[in-house]
Amino acid sequence: MDIRNIAIIAHVDHGKTTLVDELLKQSGAFRENQQVSERAMDSNDIERERGITILAKCTSVEWKGTRINIVDTPGHADFGGEVERILNMVDGVCLLVDAAEGPMPQTKFVTSKALALGLRPIVVVNKVDKPDAEPDRALNEVFDLFANLGASDEQLDFPHVYASGRAGWADETLEGPRKDLSALFDMIVRHVPAPRQIAQADAPFRMLATTLSADPFIGRILTGRIESGTIRVGETIKALNRDSERIEQFRVTKILAFRGLSQTAVDEAQAGDIVTLAGMSRATVADTLCALEVDSALPAQPIDPPTISVTFGINDSPLAGRDGNKVQSRVIRERLMKEAESNVAIRIEDTPGGEAFIVSGRGELQMGVLIENMRREGFELSISRPRVIFRDEDGQKMEPVEEVIIDVDDDYTGAVIDKLTGERKGDLVEMRPAGVGKTRIVAHVPSRGLIGYHGQFLTDTRGTGVLNRIFHGWVPHKGAIQGRRVGVLISMENGVSVAYALWNLEERGKLFIGAQEQVYEGMIIGEHSRDNDLEVNPLKGKKLTNIRASGTDEAVRLTTPVRLSLEESIAYVEDDELVEVTPKIVRIRKRHLDPHERKRQSRAG
Repeated sequence: MDIRNIAIIAHVDHGKTTLVDELLKQSGAFRENQQVSERAMDSNDIERERGITILAKCTSVEWKGTRINIVDTPGHADFGGEVERILNMVDGVCLLVDAAEGPMPQTKFVTSKALALGLRPIVVVNKVDKPDAEPDRALNEVFDLFANLGASDEQLDFPHVYASGRAGWADETLEGPRKDLSALFDMIVRHVPAPRQIAQADAPFRMLATTLSADPFIGRILTGRIESGTIRVGETIKALNRDSERIEQFRVTKILAFRGLSQTAVDEAQAGDIVTLAGMSRATVADTLCALEVDSALPAQPIDPPTISVTFGINDSPLAGRDGNKVQSRVIRERLMKEAESNVAIRIEDTPGGEAFIVSGRGELQMGVLIENMRREGFELSISRPRVIFRDEDGQKMEPVEEVIIDVDDDYTGAVIDKLTGERKGDLVEMRPAGVGKTRIVAHVPSRGLIGYHGQFLTDTRGTGVLNRIFHGWVPHKGAIQGRRVGVLISMENGVSVAYALWNLEERGKLFIGAQEQVYEGMIIGEHSRDNDLEVNPLKGKKLTNIRASGTDEAVRLTTPVRLSLEESIAYVEDDELVEVTPKIVRIRKRHLDPHERKRQSRAG
C-alpha cells in the first residue's frame, strides 16, 4: 500500500487534536455506531484536564488506497524532547494556525525544527469561521515566519487550505463548499512525498527508536519508522547505541502497526512504515534496531539541553506518610530513572546524601506534569524552588533567555513592560496592535526572571492577559534579579487550625489555609503583608469566661483563603522553602532549621 507519514504541528489550543478527530471520522477509522470520546488522541488524564498534548502519539487513516500515518505532536516547548525525535519519523508536516491569533511561539519552535530537517509544510488556516478571524493576515504571518526561520524557496512555496476543525471541513479557497476534509486529504497525498525508505526494501533491516513505552502483557516496546529492509515476527536482531556499540541481541516477539486509534499485530512490516516492536530488554530511545550484519547506527537528532533543575526529595514533614504509599527515596529514584529512560529531555542526578535527586528539564510546566503524574501514582515528595542552569562559554557565565509573547489589553501594557524590562532584566523586542484594544508585546527575558511571574502577570492584567514563552538562546549573565518581595506567615504550633485565630491573622496578610485544617510547626500558612517572615499561632482559641452579654460576641467570618496550585506553589517558594506534595494536598513549608536559627532569621527579616 502507498504510505504517507506526516506530523501535525500547532500552538496550544489551535485545534490540532480536534482536527485529528475529524480526520479519523471522515476516513472511516470508526464504525458508524462506535462510541468515541472527544479529543480521542488525548489519552492521558492530564492532557484531557488541561486541554494540551503532552505525549506524541501516532494514528493511521486510509484515504483512496493510501495509508496516512499521522503523528500528533506536543504544542508546548517544555515537551520539545518529544517533538525533535518525532520529526525524524515523518516526510512532511501539516502546520495548523489559528486564523485569529496567527503563528505563536510553540508554532515557531516546532516549525524551525521541521524546516531544518528539510520537511515541506502544508499550512492549514484553522477556525476561519470565528468572528474575529483574519485568515489572509495569518497566512502572511506564516510566510514571514518561514522566511525568518531560513526556509528554502521550495518550503516558502507552501500549499494551504482554509479549515474549521470543529465543523469538519477544509477547502483550498475561502468560498469553497465547506462540506468535508477531502481537500486536506488530497493535498497530503499530493504534496507529502512517499517514504524514501521504500526504495531500500531489499537492504538490511534498520529502525531508529523514537518513543519508548511498556505494555503490561508484552513488556518493553519501542516505536519508530523502518529506515530500510523488512522485519518479521520471530527474527533475531540487535540494538546499537549512538556510538554504534552493541547493547543487546533479541528476538522480535511482536510487531504492532497503527490502524486508526488502536495498534494491530502484524506478521511483517516494510521500509517506510511506522511500527512498534517488542522483545527487547535494554534498548531505549535513540538506539538503532537493526539486522545482525549492520555495523553502524543511524544518526539520532540532538536534543536541546535542559534549562532548569528542581530537587526531588522524600517528604519528611510531620504529616508524611498519611496520604501516599510511596514515600521511600529508593522508590522515588526508581520512578525518576524510569521517566528519564523514556523522556530524553529530562536528566536525573543523585545528591551526595542520596536522599534527594536533582531533576533537570525544559521548564516549569514539564516539571509540574511529572510531579502531578507521580502524586497520582501515590508518591509523596518535597520539591525545591526551580533553579536555572547556567553554562560557561570562553570563561563567561551564560544564562538561558526566553522569548515571551504577550497579548494584553492596552490599559495594562505599562505595568507589564515595567515588570519585564525593569525588575526582571528583560529586553523589549516588539510592541504592536493585536486587534481592537489589544497590544502584542514581544520581549526577551531571562528564564530566572520568569520563575513565579505568571501569577503576578495575571494580577497585573486582571486575568485578561495571555502569556506564551519559548526558549530563545543563551546570553551573558544579567546580574541579580530580585525574588519575592514579601515574607510569609509560618505556623509555630502543631494541630488543627482554629477559625478565631485565622480571623485575627487576616490583618497580617493573605492566608493559604482555612479553618479545621492540619498544620505543623514550620508550615507556611499565608503571605505576610510586609517583607519579613512572621511566626504565628493558627491554633489560638478565644479565651472564654462565664460572663455573657448581648452584642459582645463578634461573629467570625473568614475571607476565602488563596489556594495555590502545584505549579503556583513551585514558582512561589524561595530557596529556604519546600513544596510538600502528596496525592491529596499541596503544602508549603520552611526547610528544617534549628528553632534558634529560625528565630534569628525571623528577627533579621
